[in-house]
Amino acid sequence: MGNPNVGKSVVFSKLTGMDVIASNYTGTAVTFTKGNIKFQGNEGVLIDVPGTYSLEATSLAEEVAVNMLQNENADVIICVLDATNLERNLNFALQLQQYNTPIVFALNLTDVAARQGIKIDIDKLSKELGAPVVPTVAIRNIGLRDILKEAWKLSEEKSIEYNGVPDNQDERWQRVGRIIENVQQVEHRHPTFLEKLGDALMTPLAGIPAAILVLILSLGVVVGGGKAIRSLLLLPILNGYYVPFITNLVSGFVSDGLIYNVLVGEYGMLIKGIEWPFALILPYVFLFYIVLSFLEDSGYLPRLAVLVDGVLQRIGIQGGNIVPMIMGYGCAVPAILGTRAATTLKERIIVASVVSLAVPCVAQTGAFIALLGDRSVFVLLLVYFISLLGIFIGGMVLNKMLPGKTDPILLEIPNLLMPDRQSYIKKILIRTKHFMVEAEIPMLLGVGFAALVAETGALNVVGTYIEPIIEGWLGLPREATIGLILGIIRRELAVLPLLELDLTTLQLLVASVVALFYLPCLSVLGVLIKEFKVSTALIIGGSTFVAAFLLGGFINQVGSLIASLL
Repeated sequence: MGNPNVGKSVVFSKLTGMDVIASNYTGTAVTFTKGNIKFQGNEGVLIDVPGTYSLEATSLAEEVAVNMLQNENADVIICVLDATNLERNLNFALQLQQYNTPIVFALNLTDVAARQGIKIDIDKLSKELGAPVVPTVAIRNIGLRDILKEAWKLSEEKSIEYNGVPDNQDERWQRVGRIIENVQQVEHRHPTFLEKLGDALMTPLAGIPAAILVLILSLGVVVGGGKAIRSLLLLPILNGYYVPFITNLVSGFVSDGLIYNVLVGEYGMLIKGIEWPFALILPYVFLFYIVLSFLEDSGYLPRLAVLVDGVLQRIGIQGGNIVPMIMGYGCAVPAILGTRAATTLKERIIVASVVSLAVPCVAQTGAFIALLGDRSVFVLLLVYFISLLGIFIGGMVLNKMLPGKTDPILLEIPNLLMPDRQSYIKKILIRTKHFMVEAEIPMLLGVGFAALVAETGALNVVGTYIEPIIEGWLGLPREATIGLILGIIRRELAVLPLLELDLTTLQLLVASVVALFYLPCLSVLGVLIKEFKVSTALIIGGSTFVAAFLLGGFINQVGSLIASLL
């Protein structure tokens, strides 16, 4: 357990292997991680509890932390303290001692504290807390074996009583003050290069060019790297080996007909069900998580939040909400859940709405790149420019409509650090595995449904009824209807069927804009209902649906008019 940004997850990653399980706490969407540990012939289970500043729960994550503390019957708590912010961390440490579970305190980031001129007397601190204190530098594996040694020694004591633990907050802070005065000395030191850089990234003069550079590099890694992996590795394997093999295999059992076409036809489950998620989407998802995890673990995102606060205030939210919005480019579900950190309901609704409306998830981004990357880079850039316009216009409208106020930004800025390699890799792999588990089954079912609709002639029946909208207002071929049907399941499925169609540049733009603003997928709609109300979720979903068809049709009509004039 520990405060956010103290290196808790790094300690967990170092003490456990790659065989870890990330789960949602019962009845919530708050995630915790569980892994197996072995030490000197002993075996145990280590749980990484969500980071929290206090056990006086003020948020769902803190409620989960308290519930796990009370219900998991832990033998030992490893409480990770930040040596650079010991005073604040001690308040949490004293709260933990009220539960009478044996505690080992890991005093992490001692190397950073030393560079900042902070000296902590470990023996005195241990005596003050009445518990073992182990100095650690988790990213360099310093002190980790000592943590396990002390933990297993304490595990034999099923309960322990800590003396002099204050019951109320005022007394607790007074006790913290006395401990700090006794154990900590601070000498003046000149700031290091990383500290100067961290401060500079929050100023417009250096921060804006740096943010632009980060954006360009991120796009280069995700877009360029994803296209390279697709074209040089995945598509040759798929088209050269997998497709001929699976087609011949199915041909040996099933002759031409409905079942054959559903399995390996135009929308064959065994072809598109593998090609779309693995060969077209996965490269971009994997590289996006590499970039996002680096920005998270380095401490850059809170600095970006400070930098964009002035801009986001104009749409009714404070800068800290840039973090869930960026998460929305991975998946809207954790982005909406991340709005729990917002201080007002108004901010939560605005962020959830603009993410649902105009932020394409990483799977949809991969689909857009696959569709437009080789045909029209200009249209690809234009789609994302329209996405940004949608975010700001939607935010400004909601800011005027919704009652309430926007609080000023209050955000902890962690140290700017290079991410730990082991925990960094583990986070990427866990996120990628979760995406494949969550995306593959719905996508496979969606492809099977598309094959049935196409092969049974149902597409023509549906197309007849909505022809005035699809062909007249949007200017798209009737076959684009299948994307709109599948887009209800997952947003990228509104884009991927367009790969099979021969569209003009204008049709590509119209279809992409409709897919961008289209209905939130079922999982997002479910989270919106859970986090807010059914009425709120339906209003958000209905608004995105109307915006998709209004804007897509407007672009088609204006584009067609310009084309006819030219």
